[in-house]
Amino acid sequence: MSIGMVVLTVVAVLIFFGVLQRVLDRMHLTDRMALLLVAAMFVGTLLPNVELGMVSVNIGGAVIPLGVCVYLFVKADESKERLRAVIGAVVTGGAVYALSALLPDEPEAMFMDPNLLYGLVGGAVAWLLGRSRRGAFICGVVGVILADVATAVVNWSQGIQQQLVLGGAGIADTVVISGVLAVLLAELVGEVVERMVRRRKEGSKA
Repeated sequence: MSIGMVVLTVVAVLIFFGVLQRVLDRMHLTDRMALLLVAAMFVGTLLPNVELGMVSVNIGGAVIPLGVCVYLFVKADESKERLRAVIGAVVTGGAVYALSALLPDEPEAMFMDPNLLYGLVGGAVAWLLGRSRRGAFICGVVGVILADVATAVVNWSQGIQQQLVLGGAGIADTVVISGVLAVLLAELVGEVVERMVRRRKEGSKA
């Protein structure tokens, strides 16, 4: 089982036991919706990719996560949040692309799985830029996919006819890790900040 599938399984368990109820509420998702989406992503990654010429698209690793991003984008409370998500996704994509350009071409020469590293970096940058749970998820998912697109465009411009695979193979793991990590960081940091503000208010009243 890949890292991405392990993450999806853990997320499904947490949703089932109600641990992520607060997060889902902030993202305008019910438990049932979230479980269905996780299951669809899990199964979708096992399905054959959809071939569109030089582009190969995976249902679970690209189509469904992007669909969730569209839903969250539409559900955003303010236009400022939408703008932040768009800019954050582009910057996140740039950060992941820059990292991929700096790392060795051979995965064996790296100290950890590159897809895991891209996911961790993408999730951290997405959290910093997205700020809200919805924005963080959008930045994390769309940013990783944009980085893949940028890599393909650069290769094509150099005459390298390499197929662009969206959400397939290890990229699905990167998309899942980036999106989930961004949301969890937004939730944890947001919770800490809210508690600090609450204590400060209680202290001022006393």
